[in-house]
Amino acid sequence: MPLETSEIRKWRQGDRVELTIDSLSDSGDGVGRVNELVVFVPDTVPGDRILAKMAVVKAKYATAQLLDVLQASDDRVRPQCIVADKCGGCQWQHVSYRQQLISKRDQVVQALTRIGGFGPELEVDEVLSVGEAYRYRNKSTYPLSIAERNQPDAKLRDPMRSIVHGQVIAGYYQKASHSIVNLNQCPIQDTNLNPLLAEIKKDIGKAKWPIYDEKTHQGNVRHLSLRVGRRTGEILLTIVAKDRRLNDLWKQCSEWMQRFGLVGVCLNINTEKSNVIFGPETFCIVGRGYVEERFAGLKFQIASDTFFQVYTEQAEAVLYEIEQELNLTGEETIVDAYCGIGTLSLPLAKQVKRVIGIEMQVRSIEQAKINAEKNGIENTEYHAGKVEDILPELMGITDGVNDQVMSPDIVLLDPPRRGCERSVLETLLTIQADRIVYMSCNPATLSRDLKILCESRYRLTRVQPADFFPQTTHVEAVAFLERI
Repeated sequence: MPLETSEIRKWRQGDRVELTIDSLSDSGDGVGRVNELVVFVPDTVPGDRILAKMAVVKAKYATAQLLDVLQASDDRVRPQCIVADKCGGCQWQHVSYRQQLISKRDQVVQALTRIGGFGPELEVDEVLSVGEAYRYRNKSTYPLSIAERNQPDAKLRDPMRSIVHGQVIAGYYQKASHSIVNLNQCPIQDTNLNPLLAEIKKDIGKAKWPIYDEKTHQGNVRHLSLRVGRRTGEILLTIVAKDRRLNDLWKQCSEWMQRFGLVGVCLNINTEKSNVIFGPETFCIVGRGYVEERFAGLKFQIASDTFFQVYTEQAEAVLYEIEQELNLTGEETIVDAYCGIGTLSLPLAKQVKRVIGIEMQVRSIEQAKINAEKNGIENTEYHAGKVEDILPELMGITDGVNDQVMSPDIVLLDPPRRGCERSVLETLLTIQADRIVYMSCNPATLSRDLKILCESRYRLTRVQPADFFPQTTHVEAVAFLERI
């Protein structure tokens, strides 16, 4: 098919086009333009001059397949992972880290502008990064499967390490699929975890533990989860399975403990037909069911199935930014909604009068209380339940009567990707804390919620993006609000 030119405005599927990539989308694709048509092209970098083939053409945008890089951008780099072009775990290993940070800040700015309605006067800082773009993850969780046919092991240099039909494989899903790209190590996880993956897969195969099939819901073992204390080096292994019927489970777990120097091996039970990784029950088979970590000068216990930021050093850097912005006097009362195991509120507790934490996951609340006690912190109280239910009750909002409403000095928000429930935002507008710190892993829902909070009661003073997930499209941001 002949090469199309930019003068032709009527594009069709299969047409070839030359274009220059000028930005990256939220999903990680490169974005270019021909005439007024926006074209999304995977595996490209801003500054690339490319040849692409149109795949899907709509009225205002199109998707295209990269055919050739005619002139490479200065920000195109060689990935450190040999399966980066296949694995869906990372999207941007071919993009320089400098450009990743630029694109992530742009994600936040665009969301605040288009969804939040904020103007150019809003202060959005450069993306906060502690600089390590690889080897940062303190937790990795891998789905398991069975190889369906003999195949080369994703460009492994050693031909003897090919995948054999029936072999247990583990890794991340291939881009836009549920096919697993088999991994024996991963360049973005803590290097202490790399020796485990290949050996554990081999042992599971030898033990003949049945591997779960998500299509048929047959089999048993679903995931492997590895967690490491970055400051302590302690490693915890967790097997996620449908039930406890695994041959010689204690014997195998004990052998792993000794061979790898683990602090514990756990079994999590997940019976659901869903893509949720962990189920509600976790049993410690040998050792103990948590790693100890040092974070922000405190000692933390972190279980296999409780949330803790995967980039420890970056979380500390964000905490420092929050401390500097709040400039605490020691007299404040802080409400920490979605508090997890107390990652933010426990370090701040030593600088304020009182901390109230709320978290839906009971296991996390238990861990938060243990961590408070472990560090001799006595001015905290933690409540298990949904924020939309617990927050109004604690603040004195009952049956529509708001005469005894408590107004804390500061509210910390760190909700899941879907953002805050509308009722939580309404409660915040009622209690009118002096300041709100909103930490988000989703710029879109952050912008939506900030728009509601800033319509009447609050002013957005600053937004600090932060990179918790280098080599991926994900970006976090911390928004600082003041009552007006």
